Amino acid sequence: MIYMDKIVILGGKNLKGVVEISGSKNAVLPIMACALLAEGQYHLKSVPHLRDVRTMVKLLNSIGLTVQFNENEVHIESGHVAHYEAPYDLVKTMRASIYVLGPMLSRFGEAKVSLPGGCAWGPRPVNLHIQGLEQLGAKITIENGYIHAKAKRLKGARILFNMPSVGATGNLLMAAVLAKGTTVLENAAQEPEITALAEFLVQMGARIDGIGTSHLEIEGVDSLRPASTAIIPDRIEAGTFLAVGHIVGGDILIKNVIPDHVSKITEKLIEAGAEITEDSDQIHIKSNGVSKPVDIATAVFPGFPTDMQAQWMALMSTAKGSSVITENIYLDRFTHVAELQRLGADIRLDHNVALVKGVKNLNGAPVMSTDLRASASLIMAGLIAKGRTDISRVYHIDRGYEQIEAKLKNLGAEIWREKEPLVT
Repeated sequence: MIYMDKIVILGGKNLKGVVEISGSKNAVLPIMACALLAEGQYHLKSVPHLRDVRTMVKLLNSIGLTVQFNENEVHIESGHVAHYEAPYDLVKTMRASIYVLGPMLSRFGEAKVSLPGGCAWGPRPVNLHIQGLEQLGAKITIENGYIHAKAKRLKGARILFNMPSVGATGNLLMAAVLAKGTTVLENAAQEPEITALAEFLVQMGARIDGIGTSHLEIEGVDSLRPASTAIIPDRIEAGTFLAVGHIVGGDILIKNVIPDHVSKITEKLIEAGAEITEDSDQIHIKSNGVSKPVDIATAVFPGFPTDMQAQWMALMSTAKGSSVITENIYLDRFTHVAELQRLGADIRLDHNVALVKGVKNLNGAPVMSTDLRASASLIMAGLIAKGRTDISRVYHIDRGYEQIEAKLKNLGAEIWREKEPLVT
């Protein structure tokens, strides 16, 4: 018999205390891939213990790097590279594996990377990565489920994204730093994780102008050097705990957060009735647990993040009125709707728009996690639901939240893990 973890919650507890936000998963993964760009030793601090980080460790080790992950620190020795291939068995579990494509091609002139997996919802094509690399001079073929890219040396080019893509911006940044000449990325992603990546590349000796804007200019260099850094706080984990503080009527001090990274979330929470005060690296949220209905529409940074859409829907499920949630980034990112409905939420879905009518209370029930952020929304709903909520398939949550049940328990939640048999 094969067993899997589930999370069990007895709802109705008011949460109070301090929570420390972990390092950003979406920042550390591309920074780890940077080790392919230059030989030497890298030291990364504030790295979260997450399944995706462990997968990237395995991936880099399989390529030939020596990677050690201990006590929220990653040490990388980037010397010998055994081969230029990222195998399907690892890439299928994590879309961010695609980040090795750009740096490996740029430094070694060849890369073979399996088409990625790792998400349980919606198509998230890698065409922007491929098209951008082709504009830099790579010859790319796709055979047997693998992207095979070759180039003696990439050459600078002007690349205009038809939509800002965090993944493609990061990959092309890493590819362009060793390309010959100047590369211009127009309509580039401006997310904090891209800024962190660009700043790390500059530490390595890259020449990048326009960091933090949608217009990036990269002057290619002949070689880079290794570097070390501390990973920025995870803004989505911070946003999730802010939403938790409001939905449960909590009094929570959130430490290790960059307020500017979550400004759109705090703005909406204040509109919904939460009391929020900020300091340079912490946010205090107090709430009576009563939420006003507030509409949101997801957008690229600095707009309301798509990675907070599911959590906002859980919050609005017991608001005093109706709200409209519009998903503009991933139009079919709504697998959590049916599970929230099982807990009693009143949600009507019309294409990429959800109408949420607040109900008096939710009721505990068995539900199933369908993706990373959906898992967070179900935990939020379980925290206020009457009775017991059992959330299955929580391996999704372990991809993006470090010890979430331990952090919630420390705030006063009645939450724990159990084993359950896997039904196939």
